[in-house]
Formats: sequence, C-alpha cells, structure tokens
Amino acid sequence: MILDPSGGMLHMPLSLLEHSPFHSYLMPGIILLVTNGLVAVVVFVAAVRRVESYGNLVATQGVVIAGWITVEVSFLRTVVWPHYVYLAVGLVLIVCGLALRADHRAVEVPELVMR
Repeated sequence: MILDPSGGMLHMPLSLLEHSPFHSYLMPGIILLVTNGLVAVVVFVAAVRRVESYGNLVATQGVVIAGWITVEVSFLRTVVWPHYVYLAVGLVLIVCGLALRADHRAVEVPELVMR
C-alpha cells in the first residue's frame, strides 16, 4: 500500500476508498504499518520479556485490530471472509490479554498473603 498508493500492486482499485477520507492507499498503509505492524512487534517483545502489565498491551492490541477491521468494513461498505478472521484474532487477543491480567493478579495475591 505504501510502495504503490494507487493499489495496482495489490489489485485494489481506488474505488474501494470511495466512502473513506482517503484518496490513495498511502495513509491507510502507513496507519496499518504502525498500528498493526510496529506496535504488534512491541507488544510481542513485551509479552516475551514478560514486561509488567503486558496483558494490558495484548488486550490493547486486540482492540486496535478489532477497531481497524470495524473502521475498514464501514469504509468499504462490504464484508469478506478475512474480515471475520481478523476480527476473531482481535477478540482472541482481547480475551487472552484480560486473562493474562487476571492470572498476573492471581499470582501476586498469594505472595502478599505469605508475607
């Protein structure tokens, strides 16, 4: 999308952007790269390193993915099967992130009781 903002490389006509605020795929490509690319890498590294509150980061990444797909569908005014897959991935990340938060709190409570 960034390399070819006309959409030709990905066989996506500019008419798909008709109901969006964009006139080319450049800005959507940059937003997608940052939110679902670079931020996802940061969340992954935080999860691998078990950074404090990484469950919150995982859940937030799920919200970002689900939000992206919701906005995309509203702009495109159509739904195709990959939208369902990405929405499901976003929801799974939200649930897993919340579960990681709950698990982290459950681990901390016995330590406090032992002191």
